[in-house]
Amino acid sequence: MTTNARMEKIRNIGIIAHIDAGKTTTTERILFFTGKLYKIGTVDEGTAVMDWMVQEQERGITITSAATACQWNDKNINIIDTPGHVDFTVEVERSLKVLDGAVIVLCAVGGVQPQSETVWRQADKYNVPRVAFINKMDRTGANFFKVVEDMHTRLGANPLPVQIPIGAEGNYQGMVDLIDMKARIYKGEDQKDGFEITDIPADMKKLASQYRHDLIEKLGEVDETVMDKYVHEKGLYPKEVREVIRRATIAGKIIPVLCGASAKNKGIQPLLDAITDYLPSPLDIPPVKGIDPETDAEVIRRPSEEDKFCGLVFKIKSDPFVGKLAYARVYSGELKAGDTILNSSKGKEERIGKILRMHANKQEIIEKAMAGDIVALVGLKETSTGHTICDLESQVILESMHFPEPVISMAIEPKTKADQEKLGMSMHKLAEEDPTFKVTYDKETGQTIISGMGELHLEIIVDRMLREFNVAANVDKPQVAYKETITRQTRAVGKFIQQSGGRGQYGHVVMDVAPAQKGAGILFESKIIGGAIPREYIPSVEEGVIDAAQNGCLAGYPVTDIDVKLVDGSFHEVDSSDIAFQMAASIALNDALRNGGSVLLEPIMKLEVTTPENYMGEVIGDLSSRRVKIEAIDDRPGIKAIRGVAPLSEMFGYATTLRSLTQGRASYTMEPSFYQEVPKNIAEKIVELSGRQNTKKEK
Repeated sequence: MTTNARMEKIRNIGIIAHIDAGKTTTTERILFFTGKLYKIGTVDEGTAVMDWMVQEQERGITITSAATACQWNDKNINIIDTPGHVDFTVEVERSLKVLDGAVIVLCAVGGVQPQSETVWRQADKYNVPRVAFINKMDRTGANFFKVVEDMHTRLGANPLPVQIPIGAEGNYQGMVDLIDMKARIYKGEDQKDGFEITDIPADMKKLASQYRHDLIEKLGEVDETVMDKYVHEKGLYPKEVREVIRRATIAGKIIPVLCGASAKNKGIQPLLDAITDYLPSPLDIPPVKGIDPETDAEVIRRPSEEDKFCGLVFKIKSDPFVGKLAYARVYSGELKAGDTILNSSKGKEERIGKILRMHANKQEIIEKAMAGDIVALVGLKETSTGHTICDLESQVILESMHFPEPVISMAIEPKTKADQEKLGMSMHKLAEEDPTFKVTYDKETGQTIISGMGELHLEIIVDRMLREFNVAANVDKPQVAYKETITRQTRAVGKFIQQSGGRGQYGHVVMDVAPAQKGAGILFESKIIGGAIPREYIPSVEEGVIDAAQNGCLAGYPVTDIDVKLVDGSFHEVDSSDIAFQMAASIALNDALRNGGSVLLEPIMKLEVTTPENYMGEVIGDLSSRRVKIEAIDDRPGIKAIRGVAPLSEMFGYATTLRSLTQGRASYTMEPSFYQEVPKNIAEKIVELSGRQNTKKEK
C-alpha cells in the first residue's frame, strides 16, 4: 500500500464535551460497534474500559485522556477520550494539539454548557475540524433543534444538521438521514443491527424536506459547485453531497450535526460513518511547521514516510511495568524500536526501547510507527510534555504547548519519615505527567506547596499519591493563588556594590517599570545603547528581575503583568559580574514594587449554576453574599442556568452549601477566567494575615 493510500485511511480524532454529556459512554459504544469490545462497559457501574483509573471508576468521571484504536469499514480510527471536568482541561488542550479532527458531544437537554464553550474555544485555537453529536435524545427535556440554535448563538458556529430526530424523550425512535432522505428506525437496544432503514414517516416528510432544502442551501453558501446546481435546479447525488460536506468541514466552514442516545445504542453507526466520511485524514491537514534550532529558519515536515522523522510528545504517563510512557504523534517519516533520535527541545539524544499501540491501559507492541500514527514510546528519559523528537540528521523544533497557571495551592507533608522520600518521588512523577500540577518548596516555613487547577484536581493528586505510590500525607486547607502587580509607572535604580579587599562586586541598573496588559506576565526589554552595560550582563539583569518577581512587596505573592525596560546603568571593568547585576536588578525591582502602587490580584472564575426554578431565590442570595457578579440567567427545560463570575476565594466548599440549599438537586461548574484586583478591605485582611504568619515563622 502506498503512503498516501495508507494515510487516507487514518482518522486521528478526539471526543470532547462538557462533563456528563456522555463522552465516555459514546466512546465505549464506538469500541463495541467496531468490534474492539465484546461487552459494553458503563460509567455508572464503573466498568467503562476508557475510565480505567480507580478514581475515575469511583467518581464516574474521566480524569486522564485515554487513547485507543479501532476500525470502521476500511478506516483506522485513533481515538482519544478526554475529560469534561474543567480541573483537567489540560488533558483536552494537549490532545487537541495533536489530533486532526474532533467529535463534540452535546447533551440534548443541557445544550451548550460552560465546558462545551471551553473545549470549543480550544478546538478553534488549534483549527480542529469537528462534527457534533447531540446525545441523550431519549432524556426528558431533550430538544435537538434548541441545541442546534444554541451552537449558533453561544458558540458562533455554523451547524449543519445532516440528520433530524424521529421523536424525542421516551418516544425517541431514530433519525431521518437528510442526505439519503431515508429513516433509520431502531427496534431494540442490544443488537448491533437492531434497526431498519425505511421511508420517512408521513408526518415527518414536510419537516425533512424543509431541512434537506436548508442543507443544500447552506452548502451552496460555502461551495460554488453546489450553488451552481442549486440555481439551475439540477439534482445532487448523496455521494456528491457527502464530498462537499467533507470539504466544508475540513475547511472549518460548517459543523455537521448528528443525534442519538449512546446509552441506548442509538445513532452510533451513523456517527462512525460521519467520522470516516467528514473528518480529515493526516493528508487533509496542512503540513506541520517548525524551526531549525541552529538557524531559526522555518522547516516544513510533510505527512509522508519518505520525509525525515519528526513527532511531538503530548503526554507522559508513569507505568508500573515499563516506567515512563511518552505518548507521541508522528507527523513525518517513520520510527523503529531501537532507533536513536534527538529530543530537539533539549538537545539530548534518546533511544527508543519499545513502540506501543495503546488501548486504554492495555498495550500492544508494534515494530514501527509511521507518519500519522499516535503511539506510546518506552525508553525516553529526558523527554516531557510538549517536547519535539526528530531525526538526528535533520533537526526541527515544533511549536510547544502552553498550559494555564494553577489557581489553588495547599501545603502537604509526609506523615512519617519513611514517607518523606516516597513523597518527593511521587510528586516528581505526577508533575511530569501533569503540566498544570506544580510543586514548590517554601524555605521560610519548610513546607512543600502543591498547586493545581481546582479542589478536585488536588484531591485526585493526593488520592493517587496514597494509592499508586503508598505515600501517607497530611494536607492543609486549600489556599488561593493570589498575585501582585503595580498600578503606575515608576523609575527604579538598583546598585549592588561591595568592596572587601581583593576583587569586589559592582552592578548598577536603571529601569522603567510599568503595568502591562492582563495576562502578559513579566515582560523584559533592554533599551541600553552605547554599552552602558555590556551585552553579556543583560541576561543576568533579566534573571534578577524574574527572580525578584517571585515575591511581591505586599504579602509575598508572585508578581505578574509588569513591563520592565532596562534604560541605563554602569559597570566596572574588574568588579562587575553576573551575580552583581542579578542582585542590582533584584534591588531595583523591589524598589519599583514599593513605589509603583502595588495591589493584590485574585483569580476570578467563570461560574454556571443550574438549579430547579423553585430554589432560585436562595441560590442567588447565597451567590450575592460570595461577591458573585451575575451576568445572565438562561431558561432550560425545568431549570434555570445562572451564569456569572466569582472570586475563587469565596467559592471554597460551595458544593456542600449548594447541595444543602437545593436538597441536592442543583449543580455547578467553574473554570479559571482572569485575575482581578482584590477589593481594598479584603486585600488589607490578606496582607495582615500574611504579616502574622511571617511573624510566627520568625518566632
